[in-house]
Amino acid sequence: MQPIRIRTACVQDAQALLRIYAPYVTDTAITFEYDVPTVEEFRRRIENTLKKYPYVVAMAGEEIVGYAYAGPFQTRAAYQWAVETAIYVRRDGRRMGVGRRLYDALEQALRAQGILNMNACIAYPRAEDAYLTRDSVRFHERLGYRLVGQFQACGYKFGRWYDMVWMEKHIGAHVLPQPPVRRFDEVRGALEEAWQAEG
Repeated sequence: MQPIRIRTACVQDAQALLRIYAPYVTDTAITFEYDVPTVEEFRRRIENTLKKYPYVVAMAGEEIVGYAYAGPFQTRAAYQWAVETAIYVRRDGRRMGVGRRLYDALEQALRAQGILNMNACIAYPRAEDAYLTRDSVRFHERLGYRLVGQFQACGYKFGRWYDMVWMEKHIGAHVLPQPPVRRFDEVRGALEEAWQAEG
């Protein structure tokens, strides 16, 4: 694989991102979504995320090989320093460092915004099967996340029940008073310059 560079996603990426995401819907229990979204729906998701949060893609040459984004952990005001994260890597690009590059960039962006808590909601099998392994939990552990909760048999897909776990990573200091969170577009320019220099 060619060297990886990171950039901000745009709505024009929707088709390429959907090609990465669709097999996770149809062939795995990694996402509890049943139906592959339309391109229009995916465009809306990208656009809505970028109103406040980072949405980044990993490029190998001119091809997108993965993406990651953050969204609100909960919508009430007191939760604004916490986000829920998500990451998807093209299936032939896994275990090649793409996921780490994406999460490093996502964390860098969230720190710049003043976000403190990164939370990952992860489908979890009681026993690994053809649709779901524990690889995502192991990946997040390597990045410094810790397990903070487990919900039993809360997702039903492919005729079987799956658990869901929450993992958390603190990336900033919890202080009094806590500085306000900035929108992603307020920090985007400096981040993109840094990502371009790294690439």
